[in-house]
Amino acid sequence: GGAPPGVDPEAFSWFQTVDVDHSGYISAKELKQALVNNNWSSFNDETCLLMINMFDKTRSGRMDVFGFSALLRFIQQWRSLFQQYDRDQSGSISFSELQQAFSQMGYNLSPQFSQLLLARYAQRSPNPSIQLDRFIHICMQLQSLTDAFREKDTALAGNVRLGYEDFLTMVVTRML
Repeated sequence: GGAPPGVDPEAFSWFQTVDVDHSGYISAKELKQALVNNNWSSFNDETCLLMINMFDKTRSGRMDVFGFSALLRFIQQWRSLFQQYDRDQSGSISFSELQQAFSQMGYNLSPQFSQLLLARYAQRSPNPSIQLDRFIHICMQLQSLTDAFREKDTALAGNVRLGYEDFLTMVVTRML
């Protein structure tokens, strides 16, 4: 059969290939097999799980063809942004490119914080850089945590007074 209404035919065809067990759904494991970075490495497990959770309307830990089609559009938008910030066209984002990306996205983050993100999310190497999957992961988490912070920062002062358990609740509900 053809693609259901609202699903790109190419996404439908890809979905059928990725749905190895022909269940009509894609698991995080199947998704990982389908997505690659610019250096042909597979997407990270954490990022695949984050994406499944984002596009899983049934909360079953997997996504249907509609979610997969939406995910592919989502990834394409991020890939375009990633390529915009990958100024040297190396296929990955370096420290200075990451700093510029954050600044252009409206985040006022210190070089130390960007370095911390590189240490956490980049492959270990003399010149650490971020692949597409990790870039998406970082940006999604930054946005989610920024939204949580803004809910508490009603005066837009740039700081909040927060109890320890409130902090943990804010992080856990936004990161999982």
